[in-house]
Amino acid sequence: MLLHGARKLDADGIVDDFWVLFVGDTIATTGTGDSWQALAPSVADSARVDARGRWLTPGFIDLHEHGGGGASFDDGAASIGTALAVHRAHGTTRSVLSLVANPLDRLADSLRGIADLASRDPLILGSHLEGPFLSPLHRGAHDPHHLVAPEAESVGALLQASGGTLRQITIAPELPGAIDAIDRFVAAGVVVAVGHTDAGLDVTKRAFEHGATVLTHAFNAMRPIHHRAPGPVIAAFEDPRVALELILDGVHVHAEVVRLAFLAAPHRVILVTDAMAAAGSPDGQYRLGSLDVTVSHGEAMLSGTDTLAGSTLTQDAALANAIELAQIDPVLAVRAVTASPARALGLDERLGYLRPGYAADAVLLDEQWRSTEVFANGLRLV
Repeated sequence: MLLHGARKLDADGIVDDFWVLFVGDTIATTGTGDSWQALAPSVADSARVDARGRWLTPGFIDLHEHGGGGASFDDGAASIGTALAVHRAHGTTRSVLSLVANPLDRLADSLRGIADLASRDPLILGSHLEGPFLSPLHRGAHDPHHLVAPEAESVGALLQASGGTLRQITIAPELPGAIDAIDRFVAAGVVVAVGHTDAGLDVTKRAFEHGATVLTHAFNAMRPIHHRAPGPVIAAFEDPRVALELILDGVHVHAEVVRLAFLAAPHRVILVTDAMAAAGSPDGQYRLGSLDVTVSHGEAMLSGTDTLAGSTLTQDAALANAIELAQIDPVLAVRAVTASPARALGLDERLGYLRPGYAADAVLLDEQWRSTEVFANGLRLV
């Protein structure tokens, strides 16, 4: 596959009249200008893409999404396929599948199902447990009946069920047993995120010292920044090991606060969708785990409340909002959906850049930052 004439945009910067050659699932070589024409005879006409007038970025990585297209990742393989198709059409080439709080046996079943899918689909990076080890005080759209402390037995059962494919877990570090659980998850190679938490600055710092490296949807479902009680966001700002998720839909976090986060941690902000089933679908009534959700004007709320219940975002929309709404530099904004999530997952030697030797994942976008063509593992998805 040979893409030529694009305006390349990745964490390395902007390059005009850029071309890239995919061989198999890998970027073989890149260049600029007309030098691609020397390679053209070895590439079928149908595998040459004229990208003039469009942006070319690496494939987007979403490490926090729950569903789309009317389907939820909690509901089995068919639903997962439906939801992933929506997000892949909008540029997300690699996904971590997030699960809301549910009974432990159901979570274990979901983990086993995702492990099976991930064994057959390299674009699925594994699972993310956004529960059940969360604070009832900041539960957001998680059913309080399914929230528990991280006891050793349940930690072990979830790790075993995942078969090594549990990629990330969100924990409230103030819960009884949470620090021991963080140690155990980190030892198992799981990325630990602090979130849905009532922890203050010191407890959050302790979690980071024990190996937690992500803040789940920063500013949401946690103590706010206060001048006498800085809270978990400031702890994350101060620690260069920690990445901060942001849901940039214009609702979860004000654009000026988004700018603050990029100023404080420009290379550590990760844009996530936290998308639920209504992403790519019309307004109406949906489910998130065991809870009812009403979506109106694209905003998802627990039915009958003013509690946000995820988003209806896609990653290309999040990127557009970063650049146009929050006025973030495009290189930093693209980093936040490519190189920064790759780094947070420990995959930045293979994903997140348009460099030779990296995965052949790429997105072509129009001037409004809408995805027009998507490639993953060297194959055209859209």
